[in-house]
Amino acid sequence: KPASRAELGPPASKPTATSAPDDETMMPWNGWFSSFLKDKLGDDKYEKLRQLVLYKPDHYSDFEQMPRPNTKLGISDKDPELMHKFRHPSPGSQPPVQMPETDTSMGNAGEDPYDVSYYKRDTGRRFTSEPGALHRDLEKIKLELLPQDDPRVKEAMENFDKGPGSSPGNGGKFALAKTDYDPTGLRASMSTNFAATQESLDANMPDHLPTPVWMDKQAEIVAWYEERDLPVAIGGTGYGTVATRGRIA
Repeated sequence: KPASRAELGPPASKPTATSAPDDETMMPWNGWFSSFLKDKLGDDKYEKLRQLVLYKPDHYSDFEQMPRPNTKLGISDKDPELMHKFRHPSPGSQPPVQMPETDTSMGNAGEDPYDVSYYKRDTGRRFTSEPGALHRDLEKIKLELLPQDDPRVKEAMENFDKGPGSSPGNGGKFALAKTDYDPTGLRASMSTNFAATQESLDANMPDHLPTPVWMDKQAEIVAWYEERDLPVAIGGTGYGTVATRGRIA
């Protein structure tokens, strides 16, 4: 009795190959000339000819720009099984990138991850910009030492209090409407102003720099020289009073 289609079951599907085996080359024609010489000359003569003609015939990459997927390099003199393989582990097997929502290292204190502006905390270039903005504290002292009744000094003091007029900011008034998402005005370049920038720089000034041991008693040192009618020396002495443990490396 002939078997029915139901009894035979569904026809077996032929699996479709998605990748070649690791030990099977996808370029069988590659190296045909070397195979031809090896077949005609024999292994010994072919190896001598190979060492004579080729430049560094045993180079691990064969001077190919991209290593082949089956490339393996030993990276240990003690463990022969410790190998460096091409793209191993593969990028696809790595954990996903961790994107923090906040990052205090960007200067935004974790409030706005998209605020990556650097100028408002660039304290390293604060005193190396335009000459008019250099050491404003010293400029103020110089103006205060001048005759205050001089009209030119009064005008200079007024200009100093105003600050540079090149960065007044737009007060948050943009083309479409007035914004209030950043009262300081430092979030956008068009609303940035000099006063807010200086305030931000003051808040970001480094406070971890080393200071001399006499810094906390400088008033006492100055008073000691003035009582003896002596010129005030720079700094403070007294290094002989440092404890022994502080002078041993």
